[in-house]
Amino acid sequence: MGMTIVEKILAGHAGLDSVVPGQLVEARVDRVLANDITAPIAIREFKQAGASKVFDPERIILVPDHFAPNKDIASAEQCKLMREFAHQQQLTHYFEVGRMGIEHALLPEQGLVLPGEIIIGADSHTCTHGALGAFGTGVGSTDVAAAMIAGELWFKVPETMKFIFNGVLRPWVSGKDLILYIIGDIGVDGALYRAMEFGGEVIDSLSMEGRLTMANMAIEAGGKCGIFAPDAITEEYLDGRTTQLWNAVAADADAKYYEVKHYRCEDIEPQVAFPHSPDNTRPISAVGTVPIDQAVIGSCTNGRIEDLRVAAAILKGRKTAQGVRLIVFPATQAIYLQALREGLLEIFIEAEAVVSTPTCGPCLGGHMGILARGETAIATTNRNFVGRMGHPESFVYLANPAITAASAVLGRIGSPDEL
Repeated sequence: MGMTIVEKILAGHAGLDSVVPGQLVEARVDRVLANDITAPIAIREFKQAGASKVFDPERIILVPDHFAPNKDIASAEQCKLMREFAHQQQLTHYFEVGRMGIEHALLPEQGLVLPGEIIIGADSHTCTHGALGAFGTGVGSTDVAAAMIAGELWFKVPETMKFIFNGVLRPWVSGKDLILYIIGDIGVDGALYRAMEFGGEVIDSLSMEGRLTMANMAIEAGGKCGIFAPDAITEEYLDGRTTQLWNAVAADADAKYYEVKHYRCEDIEPQVAFPHSPDNTRPISAVGTVPIDQAVIGSCTNGRIEDLRVAAAILKGRKTAQGVRLIVFPATQAIYLQALREGLLEIFIEAEAVVSTPTCGPCLGGHMGILARGETAIATTNRNFVGRMGHPESFVYLANPAITAASAVLGRIGSPDEL
């Protein structure tokens, strides 16, 4: 029997000819990732286990991005612990403030994710890296500690669901809308512990930025990972980012899927996820009148240069509505610099937006954009659970960068077509 992409990757890394869903395997890992919240826990477990050296200092990646730049004394202590461990272990890939970015945008940008690899991270959105044809998945900090010691981890082989998009994208529709549409269709547990494989003629022409966004939010449907078959777009993205050889893993023609779902893109408008769940979606035409206090453009979901260009095109020559705070945070230093060179930051600032250094801060309600009681935000981030961006009695709506930028100008959730 044939295998899916994820099954092939797990079999290869476990030294097996084949695997089946539900099988437990021990597989070597290619990259181990942690951030300033999760790494300190992993480091303590690493030391409690009596370990003195990581299995490979080139394969451990530490990124201070959640509460960095340090927002308070506690976060400063967390970052200090991670920094000292990276120095002690002589880690090749420790990204200090000023050289860092949001981890799930940074790794692909730096050529640290390749097709066919296994990437584990102590952060649920590690599934982002499936955009490049890797098996990327979030794990606990204790799992990271074990992997830092042994270079391998156990996995239960997931079933795979396939989502096929055909047709033509409507105006202002992006990868963000496709994944929100899926989540609205199957629910936040519709792909629980399953691999989500994306395909179809629309996916074949979707940019890497769009793919990264879709893979990023696989976890919002309960997915173990989101994954795309590597192709010419993958190859073009990796060109100049890595000199390593990589393996383009494709599913067998007779691979068995748990379910295959087909969508026509002509039927998909820009999507808005209402509070307090990513599956509470509505098309933009059915949103109604929703005034906002804050708009956030950025995060590991939609903080890449393509996202910023879309937002800037809408904001150019316009102002943020009175009473609305617009926060823009590029996902990495390189994206920040590119946006500066292209004049995008000037457009944002002239629109009276705040432009932040790369950080996860607003997305998780950490800093740089906390909501007060009763406030409403629209954001390009990935979650809108109760209290996600601040006060438990605040409200977060999720949308793509075009809808979010237009909403900042309108003072309510709306489409660029209204401007």
